[in-house]
Formats: sequence, structure tokens, C-alpha cells
Amino acid sequence: MSEDALTRTINGRLERQAVLYDNAKSLRFIITEPVLRWRIVQPQMMAAQLDRIVSISRLSHVDIRIVPLRVQQHDIANHAFVIRDDRMVTVETVHAEVVVTDPRDVSLYVDKFEGFERAALAGDEMRNLIESIRNDFLREQETG
Repeated sequence: MSEDALTRTINGRLERQAVLYDNAKSLRFIITEPVLRWRIVQPQMMAAQLDRIVSISRLSHVDIRIVPLRVQQHDIANHAFVIRDDRMVTVETVHAEVVVTDPRDVSLYVDKFEGFERAALAGDEMRNLIESIRNDFLREQETG
């Protein structure tokens, strides 16, 4: 990414993240470990992003869970999706955001989310994993 594109991407994410501080909402996130290790920016920035996830995870209305690589999986994370409520899911593809409203299809995404949730780490276990990954990035930065 160019510096300009990276700046626009980061600024857009920060604007979208304002919802994280709205404690009138209850937010639940499931993240797969490979996503945390994906090297999209420099190690120092990756470490900072991981610190931010840990920080956000301490908010009372936010539940962040990580599906670790070491756990046997029974499903695959084909693409990112957001369950808005029991009536709508948005699916992020390479070229578009697809809105799903058929109750049978919404149910498929809810089941997928719940399956990943059962396999995911929460609380201190989740934070320990993220901090371990962050430390790997920091070591890489020091030796790079």
C-alpha cells in the first residue's frame, strides 16, 4: 500500500471504530488467529493494533474471542461477515458487501458464528494469545 492509501485506510477504520465506545450496544467479535498474524503493515504497527484489541476487549460491553490455530476446527472461515441482528447479516467480499435477509440464510451465519465461538478463547486466555503474537512482532521489529 502507498503511504496515502494506508493513511486513508487507517483513518476510515478509526472513524468506524467510534461505535466501539457506544456502551448502549453489545458487541461480540470472533477473530481467527491467522488474521492476527497476517502481515499487512510493519511489525510495529501490527503490535500496536494487537495492543488496541486487548484494550478494547476490556470494555464491559465488548466480547472479543480468538479462534486459535491449535484447536481442531469443524468449519472454515470463508469470508468476513457481520450479524447485525436476527434479521440481517452483511457479508464482505472482495468487491462488495452483500446483505443477507432470508431467515434461513441468516440462521446459517448465526450457526457458523456460534461454532467459532465455542472453539474460541476469551478473557485472559485470549489476551495472553494476542500478547504473545504482539511480542513476536516486537521481537521481529528489534531484530529486523
